[in-house]
Amino acid sequence: MDYLERARRVVSIEMEEVCRVGQRLGASFLDAVNLIKATLQKRGKIVVVGVGKSGHIGKKIAATLTSTGSTAVVLSSLNALHGDLGIVAGGDVVLFLSYSGETEEIVGILPALIRFDVKMIAMTGSINSSLARASDIVLDVAVSREACPLSLSPTSSTTAMLVIGDALAMVLLETNCFSAEDFAKFHPGGRLGRSLLLKVRDVMRTREEMALVLPSATVLEAVQKMTHKRCGCVTVVDSSGYLSGIFTQGDFARHFPSSPDIGGQMVEKFVTRHPVTVIDSKPAAEVLRILRKHRIDDLVVVDTSNRPIGLVDSQDLTRLKLA
Repeated sequence: MDYLERARRVVSIEMEEVCRVGQRLGASFLDAVNLIKATLQKRGKIVVVGVGKSGHIGKKIAATLTSTGSTAVVLSSLNALHGDLGIVAGGDVVLFLSYSGETEEIVGILPALIRFDVKMIAMTGSINSSLARASDIVLDVAVSREACPLSLSPTSSTTAMLVIGDALAMVLLETNCFSAEDFAKFHPGGRLGRSLLLKVRDVMRTREEMALVLPSATVLEAVQKMTHKRCGCVTVVDSSGYLSGIFTQGDFARHFPSSPDIGGQMVEKFVTRHPVTVIDSKPAAEVLRILRKHRIDDLVVVDTSNRPIGLVDSQDLTRLKLA
């Protein structure tokens, strides 16, 4: 058996089926978005219900919804009949995932849920099923074939459910004007969350920790100051404290072969004038973008008068697990 060819076939089948499901999206999807949006605006929540593989997909969808500003919880259909229906409140919307639409555990809780003041959305491959008939909105995720060679293991169908769930979550994200800063609030422990929540002032070296020299300093003095402060550059300032430029370890390495006597010369001759700078109120994530864009390791932080007040070193970002 050609394993790679078989793997590519699985991917190809699932891609084709997902594309077909996407092409069928229409009014019912818009109705689902509007219903969920209205529910959330009234402080209701999304209750996600699924069994088996669909249940696993449901957990992922609920997690994506919750992490992007749409409050969602997972309800076990098995435990629902034994007290867990208490998680459902009037005004909620229930999102069912059942490819057949006849899953016994799900059909069994429909009568109980109907007594609640909730709306129901069915994500199913059978639009004429018991679940579909009982629901207010039906999202058709029918596929013509599974990627499983035995046509038994849910593959294309569960992928279709996952993708439509992602589509719901992302459309709701945009509809609710959910921002990167909002995302960071929900992910404070991750690298992205930290980089968005932290400001430049939180990660920069202070002025006291910087290697500062006047333009008249020699390159040797600049390198010594660099070494003493453990910085990758010296920041050159004029007599009034305004930024004149920077001189980096890389600059020294580039100039030394052609100027062996560089140590005795004034650093002013070799500085990079008008270096890239940043203000301290910017998100730390902006520093990452600037460093990568300009392919630099050090970024001078200035105040509104262009006086250096700090320095961001790429190594510090690595240490803080921001890079």
